[in-house]
Amino acid sequence: MTDQLKYAAPLGRLLLSVIFITSGWAKLGDPAGTAAYIESGGLPGVLVWPTIALELVGGLFILAGFQVRITAVLLAGFSLLSGVLFHLLPAQGAEGMAQVMQMTQFMKNVSIAGGFLVLVALGAGALSLDSRRGAGTAVAA
Repeated sequence: MTDQLKYAAPLGRLLLSVIFITSGWAKLGDPAGTAAYIESGGLPGVLVWPTIALELVGGLFILAGFQVRITAVLLAGFSLLSGVLFHLLPAQGAEGMAQVMQMTQFMKNVSIAGGFLVLVALGAGALSLDSRRGAGTAVAA
């Protein structure tokens, strides 16, 4: 593997993790507001704490390259579910630019899920805790 490709996985993990770490941190700063937003999607507000934990801990795990495959599966599922509940469904009742923005946000979530599925397939890669314990690379086909 060339040196340039060696660093693609850690860079990808960084880019995928940033949105979850910053979003989890922001939710931690306003759990009541986040609970109200979760309720607006038809879910119980008590899910605020598991949501914060998943975003913060999951984001940090992806960044560090620790337990990447299972964490990536969880975050891919979370991205798809939250995309449907908080963007795709609201887009159905929206018009004009509001609908365009909701669909853009939904597609962002779908794309993030795709990035996580690549991590599931290929593993954490270089500069990861998983690679130190032998779980950071793809399984041979």
